[in-house]
Amino acid sequence: MDPKTYKFDTISLHGGYMPSKNAGSRQVPIYQTTSYLFDDVDHAAALFNLEQGGHIYSRISNPTVQVLEERVAALEGGTAALATASGMSAIFLAIMTLCNTGDHVVVSSQLYGGTVNLFRLTLPKFGIKATFVKPRDTEGFKKAIQENTKCIFGELVGNPGNELMNMPEIVKIANEAGIPVIIDSTYQTPYLFKPLEHGADIVVHSLTKWMAGHGSSMAGILVEGGKFDFMKTDKFPTMTEP
Repeated sequence: MDPKTYKFDTISLHGGYMPSKNAGSRQVPIYQTTSYLFDDVDHAAALFNLEQGGHIYSRISNPTVQVLEERVAALEGGTAALATASGMSAIFLAIMTLCNTGDHVVVSSQLYGGTVNLFRLTLPKFGIKATFVKPRDTEGFKKAIQENTKCIFGELVGNPGNELMNMPEIVKIANEAGIPVIIDSTYQTPYLFKPLEHGADIVVHSLTKWMAGHGSSMAGILVEGGKFDFMKTDKFPTMTEP
């Protein structure tokens, strides 16, 4: 069966995993290893030079984690995903990849409390400032953008106030400014809403809230849509330079 034909329920159960490549195991194996063998020196060199896909060290990638990443990317309709230790880690990683010291972000004011503290208290210590705007104040978002603004961040449905962002207008404003839109879609899950299909460029989740469904696992993830051209300008050196 072609994975491209999978619908949502099938992706949820089988996305990103091929039993035939894992000794026929019906369940995803837990690869509890830190490192991996190489066929020879040339194989190792190709992996380290990023000329060939594969695993080097589990801090970078792991086959079990890769299944999770590919599965959530498929559920969101993204090109690739990166799993993290928590949802806050995913947000922090996304912002720190796009921003450097002296940069600025525009943020919805209706956010999970931990996210508010990240933008208000933590990121300024790295020289990254945030301007908070009410989620439906589209004119406020437009006015808040500065020359050094690197992204717009928000939750489609704010937690815990349930206030909706005007996403079509926010996307339009971001496109005009040449910056990506990052949406924390934990509240909706991809079952209810897929931000990438509505103009967002990056989606983040606290998988702790919904992936396992029983509150025993902690994780976060960010999914990239593959449509934003980070090489169009020199605004995102972390994405375009060594």
